[in-house]
Amino acid sequence: MLKPVVLRLSVLAALSGCISLDYSDLKPGTFSGSLFVMWVGEGSASSGDGRFVFVPDPKDPLTFRRSDSGAPGAVIRPGLMYTDGGSIPKVAQMFKGLSPWGYAPAYMIHDWLFTAHHCILDGEDDARFDDVRHVTFRDSAVVLGEAIRGLVEAGSVRRDDIAGSAITAAVNSAVAKNLWDIRGACVRNKVSADHVAAVEAAIPGSSTLSMGRAFKLPPSTQRIAPRERASIVSRTTF
Repeated sequence: MLKPVVLRLSVLAALSGCISLDYSDLKPGTFSGSLFVMWVGEGSASSGDGRFVFVPDPKDPLTFRRSDSGAPGAVIRPGLMYTDGGSIPKVAQMFKGLSPWGYAPAYMIHDWLFTAHHCILDGEDDARFDDVRHVTFRDSAVVLGEAIRGLVEAGSVRRDDIAGSAITAAVNSAVAKNLWDIRGACVRNKVSADHVAAVEAAIPGSSTLSMGRAFKLPPSTQRIAPRERASIVSRTTF
């Protein structure tokens, strides 16, 4: 996932000019569908307690299409997963565009590439990862850049000369590559049964999408205590 340490590197890369992937050369992709992000767990969403879950809309799933229909991950539809929303250190927020949820749709696509890759790396052969099975680390950085450019070209975010280049550089860094290569992350990051149940209660059908593209709702977690219910903290429709 897009961790704060990675985005710290984005700021350093932007200031030093050491960018190995040229953001300006990337072609914009296109988004469609709806984006839901939910806070789950104890505490409050504003306090930073608990965790955030990306929830696929069962009726209108978030979908990203690359400009090259033959490229790896040409069509990407993220599944149920934990996400940090591309969280960014306070010091970095002086730059326009580097806000925690400013590029949320692009971050969700990138987070899904990491989530899927970690599970593939750990030997999971699940159909929900098929569309991104052949995406490489460099592809993941290119896809994020294309997603950001797509948001900019569509007018969903303001054009900025620093943010896109800096973020793209960060996710193409050695630190990001180390995160990409981590083994054992699939089990650690799998959405818990309680959180799957909370998500399903809030958005019925989101955990039981067809074609095996999301987690099934465990029968033992049909009932959810009020304190475990999820809160929708972000929703975007394209």
